[in-house]
Amino acid sequence: MEELTFEQMLDESFKTIHTGEVVEGTVIDVKPEEMVLNIGYKSDGILTQNEYSNERTDLTTVAKVGDTMEVKIIKVNDGEGQVLLSYKRLAADRGNKRIEEAFNNQEVLTATVNQVLEGGLSVVVDEVRIFIPASLVSDTYERDLSKYKDQEIQFVITEYNPRRRRYIGDRRQLIAAEKAELQKKLFETLSVGDIIEGTVKNVTDFGAFVDLGGADGLLHISEMSWGRIENPKKVFKSGDKVKVLVKEINGSKIALSRKFDDENPWKGAEDKYAIGTIVTGKVARMTEFGAFIELESGIDALLHVSQISRDRVEKPSDVLKLGEEITAKVVDFSAESHKISLSVRALTAPQTADEEAEEDSSDAEVVSVDIDAEIAKQAEEGDAVEETEEAPADEAPAEDTAE
Repeated sequence: MEELTFEQMLDESFKTIHTGEVVEGTVIDVKPEEMVLNIGYKSDGILTQNEYSNERTDLTTVAKVGDTMEVKIIKVNDGEGQVLLSYKRLAADRGNKRIEEAFNNQEVLTATVNQVLEGGLSVVVDEVRIFIPASLVSDTYERDLSKYKDQEIQFVITEYNPRRRRYIGDRRQLIAAEKAELQKKLFETLSVGDIIEGTVKNVTDFGAFVDLGGADGLLHISEMSWGRIENPKKVFKSGDKVKVLVKEINGSKIALSRKFDDENPWKGAEDKYAIGTIVTGKVARMTEFGAFIELESGIDALLHVSQISRDRVEKPSDVLKLGEEITAKVVDFSAESHKISLSVRALTAPQTADEEAEEDSSDAEVVSVDIDAEIAKQAEEGDAVEETEEAPADEAPAEDTAE
């Protein structure tokens, strides 16, 4: 029997290893970009920074001499007698298994966004890179995804293809499911008349949409204040916290209001603006038949064209201007319809009997005027003028055949 040399006996004392095998090693030296492990083989194993993680890492911050760790053999001999090791590939193998289980079980995963790409977000779970397309990031379109950088998000795996290394995550369905649950709870407890706090989500020319925590409600421009609102965008902006009153619930639609009853300016107005009271206000807007005077926020009164002056006035804009302060006398008050009529003319006494008779006739006119009917009439007249202007010039009227 041939005797073994010392070198042969030494080689046989070490275990055999194979490419792809997972072994446990002990760190015997560590530098920022490389560490050396004793893996029980005749040659030590080398683990480089690139094979530790996809992220650039100072290896001295993750391991020290004497630590043990499992690694995967990627080359038994690198040409210099060294064994090349990988930690990230072992982690990726295990990560693949983890992602496969999450995909099969529809498990909700949590990870930090490490990259914001042109078409979506990238996260890493156990060394496996998962892509979340922009269309699956939220239940609403988001143009700028940069706010998600370094943020922790939750998602589910909707596509698992390790052969092509394609792993797709979906955050949208989680948000949709959460909102559906919140909406259900909201409608179970929400009632007309409730006063709740919400967050302004979007502002338009006709109103604002308010997130109530599960559903959006519409705060129409006409319900934003007891006073007059010209432009909602000058009053509210996205993100504002607002207290709102639930005015109406119709299926999934919620109508909101900020006209709180305790702030109603018409409460006590019958005493404050009783007939005969002298008041001061500003010209808020004008029509052909008169000017509306703002007495306070939420209360406008009509100064009829016949009551502007003792002199004949063709139209209010001939003698008045917007914002001008006017002092007048209350000549009519209707609590039910929230209408007040004013007269500047009534502040000056009639000089003759004819003027006095004319005054009585004029007062009767302003008291009986129907503001809504005047506005409608004015609109109809405008339509009639428009139709006349559009009629062909050469079209003659039909002849009277009776003759």
